[in-house]
Amino acid sequence: MKNNNTEPYNNQIQWEKILKNYAILIIGLFIMSFGVALSVISDLGTTPISCIPNVLKYAVPLSLGTITIIFNFLLILIQVIILKSEFQRKQWMQLVVTIIFGYFIDFALYILEPIKPTNYISQWILCIISCFIIALGVYMEVTSNAIVLPGEGVSLAVRHVTHIEFGKLKTAFDTSNVIIGAILSITLYGSFRGIGLGTIFAGIVVGYIVRGYRQLFNLISN
Repeated sequence: MKNNNTEPYNNQIQWEKILKNYAILIIGLFIMSFGVALSVISDLGTTPISCIPNVLKYAVPLSLGTITIIFNFLLILIQVIILKSEFQRKQWMQLVVTIIFGYFIDFALYILEPIKPTNYISQWILCIISCFIIALGVYMEVTSNAIVLPGEGVSLAVRHVTHIEFGKLKTAFDTSNVIIGAILSITLYGSFRGIGLGTIFAGIVVGYIVRGYRQLFNLISN
């Protein structure tokens, strides 16, 4: 006969695990937001997933965090359109995560506002530092096993219906963001604004740095 006395204990363990996973995710988002803020301050262009909001911030009277929230809401809507009835209810948590991330970005920009690059070299130093910080946040997001940001959610949704490798889809998604960001920038301002070499650089190196963090933390934990 099954002993039901263990069920409350198991439920407690389950909730503790969930809370731990989401705590890691929130910390990762907080770290990532400071990386995004530094990339914005560098004025060389931010990461591919943030480049469209960063371009639009010059055209609309909204903060970067608010634009990021709206942009990610659209990405969630795209997931719903792709997956239809297969869109899992727990994925609506992306809404909450997106709002938190947006407010974190605005907070980070406020805290780091006194930082001003004085020349091209200092711009690149900030850009490179931002890539390492963003990569650490991404690593924590991925390893949290909680919920993904809508940017990754779109790629996962497309993979679900096409069975194409996630890495290829993520690359295609990031490339699309950069192309759309560039088109918007040229259309709105007649030049590249909010997007630049830093965007391309981040798109190339952040993934490698994330893998480096994974190897480093695996080495430490073993």
